[in-house]
Amino acid sequence: MPMVVVITRDVEDRYRGFLGSVMLELAPGVYAHPRMSAGVRGRVWTVLSDWHDSLSRGAIVMTWADRAADGGLGLASLGNPPKDIVTHDAFLLVRRPLRRS
Repeated sequence: MPMVVVITRDVEDRYRGFLGSVMLELAPGVYAHPRMSAGVRGRVWTVLSDWHDSLSRGAIVMTWADRAADGGLGLASLGNPPKDIVTHDAFLLVRRPLRRS
């Protein structure tokens, strides 16, 4: 049972209440659980996905340790995160647009 971290940005208060009931809120919009099972993680993600589908506001990222995933990190996101995460040679990288001078 790996550590799970959820980060929310610009979402309704209902997310804060729900996530605060199943995880520890480390900072505003940042939640962690040290030993969340895959089943519970899936149910939490289903609730977040259903709400996001109907409310369509903000962004949510969930991450957890996953040996089978690239970089050993499982990753799921909803909305428009401020960074684009891509896989390259089994590593996770952050891609940002180039700034033109």
